[in-house]
Amino acid sequence: MSVAAGEAETLEQEAEALLQRLVGDPGARFRDGQWESVRDLVEHRRRVLVVQRTGWGKSAVYFVATALLRRRGAGPTVIVSPLLALMRDQVAAAERAGVRAVTINSANAEEWGEISAALAEDAVDVLLVSPERLNNPRFRDEQLPALAAGAGLIVVDEAHCVSDWGHDFRPDYRRIRDLLDTLPSETPVLATTATANGRVVADVVEQLGSGGVEVTTVRGSLARSSLRLGVLALDSAEHRLAWLSAHLGDLPGSGIIYTLTVSAAEDTAALLREAGYPVRAYTGRTDPAERVEAERALLANEVKALVATSALGMGFDKPDLGFVVHLGAPSSPVAYYQQVGRAGRATERADVLLLPAAEDADIWQYFATVSMPREDQARAVLSTLADAGAAMSTAAIEAHVDIRRTRLELLLKVLDVDGAVRRVRGGWETTGRPWYYDAQRYERVAQARAAEARSMLAYQRGEQCRMSFLQNALDDPSAVACGRCDVCVGPWYADDVPEQARTAARVTLGRAGVLLEPRAQWPSGMARLGVDVRGKISADERVEPGRVVARLTDLGWGQRLRALLAADDAPAPEAVLAACVDVLREWDWDRRPQAVVTVPSRRHGQLIDSVGRHLASVGRLADLGSLDVVGAGPGEGEPGGNSAFRLAAVWNAWRAGPQLGGALAELGPEPVVLLIDDLVDSRWTITVAGRELRRAGAGQVLPFALAAAG
Repeated sequence: MSVAAGEAETLEQEAEALLQRLVGDPGARFRDGQWESVRDLVEHRRRVLVVQRTGWGKSAVYFVATALLRRRGAGPTVIVSPLLALMRDQVAAAERAGVRAVTINSANAEEWGEISAALAEDAVDVLLVSPERLNNPRFRDEQLPALAAGAGLIVVDEAHCVSDWGHDFRPDYRRIRDLLDTLPSETPVLATTATANGRVVADVVEQLGSGGVEVTTVRGSLARSSLRLGVLALDSAEHRLAWLSAHLGDLPGSGIIYTLTVSAAEDTAALLREAGYPVRAYTGRTDPAERVEAERALLANEVKALVATSALGMGFDKPDLGFVVHLGAPSSPVAYYQQVGRAGRATERADVLLLPAAEDADIWQYFATVSMPREDQARAVLSTLADAGAAMSTAAIEAHVDIRRTRLELLLKVLDVDGAVRRVRGGWETTGRPWYYDAQRYERVAQARAAEARSMLAYQRGEQCRMSFLQNALDDPSAVACGRCDVCVGPWYADDVPEQARTAARVTLGRAGVLLEPRAQWPSGMARLGVDVRGKISADERVEPGRVVARLTDLGWGQRLRALLAADDAPAPEAVLAACVDVLREWDWDRRPQAVVTVPSRRHGQLIDSVGRHLASVGRLADLGSLDVVGAGPGEGEPGGNSAFRLAAVWNAWRAGPQLGGALAELGPEPVVLLIDDLVDSRWTITVAGRELRRAGAGQVLPFALAAAG
């Protein structure tokens, strides 16, 4: 039911009392735009898009609106929220306001039955779900229709994810439009974001207004008066890490240090810990329980910083976060604004510093292309599902199309949103609907992202106020010079790097050696590709844990090896040979190797042969040469292809010929062999080559490579 016009003042007073309870401040008042948004949702049952800076109080709008609607007999609010961390914060905030909030996500499956029962009894005020949950077959078919029909309010948090023009587009968010089309006409809808430029706003409004429904946009200034922005350009990873090691203690309070890759986060955290700082790494590889503990430690100021990838982003709320430092720049000013917005929400000053790197552009290019669907791959997936005539799991599809798992999962989501496939119990099936590859749209998106990358480089040049630059990138008409950044008032940060710090960084980055875990399981569906293996790799054919000098994404040796592998083939430089010896010296193997065998390399034959000869000489190991190439040798395979096709490409590619087999026998029973390769990516080359050596009589095979791809 709606509230009569004469009750508007009473409604506002009631809303303000709820706000005060939410924030724990009896003197709290609505900020500009908050009350108007609440009124539009509760009184007028409108669809509202709120574009406001981080810390403005978007969650206050939907929690206050929820409480008001529930008092008036409305059903529960459904919030579509992207991250588990965000859900945890929102549930805690809801409890402070006396709102009963629950979440259904992959981490609390044991509670789903209890939550469903509470929903059925109308004992829940707010249900938070991930966008992926909207397409879970059971949830979509059994619970979502009733929720959509009875919801008092629908909230789309971080709504910029709806738009593929945005910096963080997620295909699952596109399903929200389908949800909105099923709502009763009087169900209010709220979408919120802090990072949307004009193009993204227009796209989100179009989707919110599906069916011709009017959408009200509430937009405020995106300026952050507490942030002091700066850019410090240093010439190398060593220089940047040395600066950070020397000056991290100068930054206020505790904060976040962002890196572009997992390896960089881990390397940086290790160096800072050695320098005496209490820091932790936080990445997509971090165990979920460890992530929660790391967030708690930062909230409690038990650490100086979390060294994080973008895995720590939307949803983490520490109002007194004192600083954000970037080692390497995000690919767009909009993405940068979103991350630095974590700082200074409830402080008078927070320091934000960007230390760009020369390799940033290469990383941007990778991430810009990985999310774009390729027509040939999409057609292959659709053909495979059509031929199957039944649901197929993602693993089963992999045996038919050469697409890496992460890219395949993303492609299936895109095809699902486009209506060409459907997720069902047991996997995926085709809908039979025609599918059109919108090449022009994808090209426009690619051009937009390239323009954003150029804009990020312009931000670094500092030709205008840093804050106003970010506001202009977000099409904020209120942009004016901030009077605080290093462009407006000059550098506020020290730029000196003590030689002691540089030496420490040089030592850390000069260390070589990364564990290489062996493959333990054959991929599914190999029989279809002519390879008769399945299940676990047997103990008598498996290789041991190995080592690589570095990952190509590592800050130290990774950059040097990237250049080496990209250059023309030649014997390894002395420094590389010395690093290889260092790795072997630190290797805590159970049995010392007795011989060296190399994997034949098409691109780096001289390089690998020189490494093999050197290690055999220094380690006084038998140099048994290379495995024999069978036929034309392995196909190159497609970079980024999946495990099944990568394995098929190298299966039976090499043989331990009679001469090599005889040499192994002369070493005694079950000799230990050091197997040397240039670059490890999928790990199937060393798995198959090592299997051949085991079958030829080797008791253990220790894989060793110059570099790992990831």
